[in-house]
Amino acid sequence: MLERLQFYIDGKWVDPVTPKTLDVVNPANEEAFARISMGSKADVDKAVAAARRAFETYSRTTREERLALLEKIIAAYKGKYQAIAEAISQEMGAPMWLSKAAQAGTGLGHLTETLKILKDYPFEEVRGGTAILKEPVGVCGFITPWNWPINQIVCKVAPALAAGCTVVLKPSEVAPLNAMLFAEVLHEAGVPPGVFNLVNGDGPSVGEAMSAHPGIDMMSFTGSTRAGIAVAKAAADTVKRVAQELGGKSANIVLDDADLTKAVSSGVMSMMLNSGQSCNAPSRMFVPRGKNDAAIAIAKAAAEKIKVVDPATPDAGPGTIGPVVSEVQFNKIQALIQKGIEEGATLVTGGPGRPENMNRGYYVRPTVFANVTNDMTIAREEIFGPVLTMLAYDGDEDAITQANDTVYGLSGYVQSGDIDRARKVASRLRTGNVHLNGAGPDFGAPFGGYKQSGNGREWGEYGFEEFLEIKAVMGWVPKSKAA
Repeated sequence: MLERLQFYIDGKWVDPVTPKTLDVVNPANEEAFARISMGSKADVDKAVAAARRAFETYSRTTREERLALLEKIIAAYKGKYQAIAEAISQEMGAPMWLSKAAQAGTGLGHLTETLKILKDYPFEEVRGGTAILKEPVGVCGFITPWNWPINQIVCKVAPALAAGCTVVLKPSEVAPLNAMLFAEVLHEAGVPPGVFNLVNGDGPSVGEAMSAHPGIDMMSFTGSTRAGIAVAKAAADTVKRVAQELGGKSANIVLDDADLTKAVSSGVMSMMLNSGQSCNAPSRMFVPRGKNDAAIAIAKAAAEKIKVVDPATPDAGPGTIGPVVSEVQFNKIQALIQKGIEEGATLVTGGPGRPENMNRGYYVRPTVFANVTNDMTIAREEIFGPVLTMLAYDGDEDAITQANDTVYGLSGYVQSGDIDRARKVASRLRTGNVHLNGAGPDFGAPFGGYKQSGNGREWGEYGFEEFLEIKAVMGWVPKSKAA
């Protein structure tokens, strides 16, 4: 049993104020393989105090000093890349090919993008006689999820440090080990004491204490909409800035001029990636009613090619998925699959229970439902598992109307043989991201949602600016010179 019972506060690994532990479970075999400590308000107080002290000096570092620090962080991250990938695979179930290529890879991608932005970012602009200054927002509290853990940590921490902020991080207690490895990366890179602090724990004990803490100037949260609401409410009394990336139920609109086989099969594969545990997954596929039967047959064939494997399988590659992260998630997904059956959706493939020959581990059968209507539970709720819902539509307007008929608005997907037509449909979707014809993610593009999918943006320059305050200084240029 691996024991990681300390928190990283003020540049040191320290014991919790009050000892309390939690086992970290490998979802592939349901066995505990590590143990962490669970923090409390007292630990948060220590971390915030360290971050506030550090902010006084770190916020005044130069661009050049922060660039040099980021370069050291990138070098240290590369040195721990394999260990980070292995930790993510073991604690949340991503197959090693995915953990190396994408899970750990996103962390490096965000670090590299942040370095590029910091090199040329205009922190000062003069308009007439007034200067517009962009300054670090202060001490930032981060609460991050388990599904793309290092991605969500680094896309917050990297721009915050680049902007001159200091940080208190609470990673998911379900997948905390990659975060502790990242703390080691920052320590090895020479991040000054107190600039980055890590406290493990759950939402009620640590997350709420952070959200309500008067010493934290900004909260950035990624997770469920329900938990995001709790963060916002706890933060309201101190009027701190709150940025949220929450749930999604993203539409994938296959227009009638798209290559149906390519569009549907790629949509199935994209939905099943990471065992469906992505907030921006294309979980609702809209197909032309006249091509519904053909699309169902294509989706069935594509889903049945996906292999469910132990994450440690050495030769597993694209087209394989691992377990979902926990018993809680497994039971939730199973209940929603059953709900889809009860509400009359057509079960095309997959269904309840584990795949054949798997009697332990939180493995879910790749599942496709067809003939779904937008009022069904499986079309409304975020399932967060390898479950695709297929809905038929009559004409572009109907597809757009149905796609927007959701409380969420994180991502969207449009497939068409005519790029101008795809762009027109994309412009009508009430969502923060749209991918046209299979376009992948862009680390430089803003990531975030409309409606109950959150507020604020991450990634690239827009994510960087979330960590800056704007100050206007009148009289910066004397009147005689301004004139």
